[in-house]
This record gives sequence, C-alpha cells and structure tokens, in this order.
Amino acid sequence: MKLKNALLIITAAGLMVACATNPFTGKKTMALVPNSQLFPTSFAQYDQFLSENKVVTGTSDADMVTRVGQKIAVAAERWLNANGHVGYLNDYKWEYKLVSDETVNAWCMPGGKIVVYTGILPIAKGETGLAAIMGHEVAHALANHGQQRMSAAYVQQGVAIAGNVAIKDEESRNAFNQYYGIGSQVGVMLPFSRAHETEADKIGLYLMAIAGYNPDEAAELWKRMSALSGSGSTPELLSTHPSNDSRIANLTSLAPTAKQEAAKFGVTSFK
Repeated sequence: MKLKNALLIITAAGLMVACATNPFTGKKTMALVPNSQLFPTSFAQYDQFLSENKVVTGTSDADMVTRVGQKIAVAAERWLNANGHVGYLNDYKWEYKLVSDETVNAWCMPGGKIVVYTGILPIAKGETGLAAIMGHEVAHALANHGQQRMSAAYVQQGVAIAGNVAIKDEESRNAFNQYYGIGSQVGVMLPFSRAHETEADKIGLYLMAIAGYNPDEAAELWKRMSALSGSGSTPELLSTHPSNDSRIANLTSLAPTAKQEAAKFGVTSFK
C-alpha cells in the first residue's frame, strides 16, 4: 500500500508541474527544468563542445549549414507567429556550426544551438537533404523535447527511489528494481522517445517546406539512411527511434500536408 501511495504521489507531482505547452500540438508537457535554467546550461555546453572540436569555417559546406539554418529559423518564426505564438523564440540564440567529424549525425540543443557533422553531408546530398536534417533537429528544440526527456527521467528516477524506500523486504525490492528498470524503459521511456522522433519528423517537414525546400526529399534522405544502416538495425521496440521503414512511410504520407502548410505562407515551389 505504501508503494502504491508513493507511486501516486510521484506521478501527481509530475503532472502538477506539466506547465509547458507544445506550440505545435497544444498539449501540456512536463517541465521540471524550466527553459530559464535549461537554456544557459545548453549554451555553456555548446560553447565547450565547440572549443573541444574542430569547427569548419570559410568553406561552401560551412556556408550551406549557416544558410539552411537561417532559413529554417525564419520558417519557424513565421509559423509560430502565424499560429499565435509571437515571442516564442525570444530567448533563442541561434547558432549553426559545421564540425569536422565522420559521425553521421546532427543535433540542435535547447535554445537553438546547432551542430552538423561533416560525416552526414554525403548522406544529405545537398542543400535540400540538409534542410530535412536540420528541420528535424530544430523541431526537437522547438517542441521542448529535451526538456520533456529530462523531466521524464526525473520522474522515472523518483519512482525508483520511492519504490526502494517503500519496499522493506530485500527480495521484493530486488525484484522491483529488476522489473521496474526494464518495464519503465521498454514500456515508457523508449516509446516516449520514438513519439518525439515522429513528432519532430512532422514539424521538420513543415519547417523545410515553409523555408522553400521540397519535403518529398525527407523520405529520400531516410532511404539513404536505411541503406547505410543495412539490416543490422535495432528492432523498433527496443530503439529510441522508429524503424527506418516506419519513418519513410510516415514522411511520405506527410509530405503533401507539409506542402499545403507552406502554401499558407505563399510558398508553392520548392528547391
């Protein structure tokens, strides 16, 4: 009974602080770490990362990263302003850096700090593919996915602590830790992460389309990603990301909607 009460208290606490709003879905989201704390930490970590890695400047690729990033940022502001979220980006400090690293990756930290690794450029195959990548990464930041993941992790840890405090019997406590660890990861945290990826895919399509890039290219990009990963990818159930096939199908189905969204802003032809 004590364990049940503890779990309810932790869950209720998580819901009570769910005061942030996802501007793209209108849904309330957990925000145990407010942006007023999250952004300065993000900016400091970004600066440290740049100081420890080789930033590429003065090349056509570096210029392309900046150009695409700026267009995506403008598209985000246009969409947010048109949908009643004027000022949403006031605390963002956009920065776009190309880093020399063969890793096939790119990311955007909370507050608009973006890194693209040189290793992903051959997969992007040009500016439109890069727009699909950067649109997706920016979408994570705009939808506060980092904030939500941190909050969910705190709740997950809180429940684990409450369980260990409430369960006095060592054998039962060990069983709780084993099954809760697996169950909360596979049943809650991983689906949570996959939902974020799917949401970022949709938002990213809108952003790239409003920025003037053909959203059809996003599915083509992921076909190339799928070919790169081969048949050894992690099963979707155990992964933080949807399967490549699921992703490609979803992006393909959403592309016409993204074009319709772009048309609202007078964008009817795409690069």
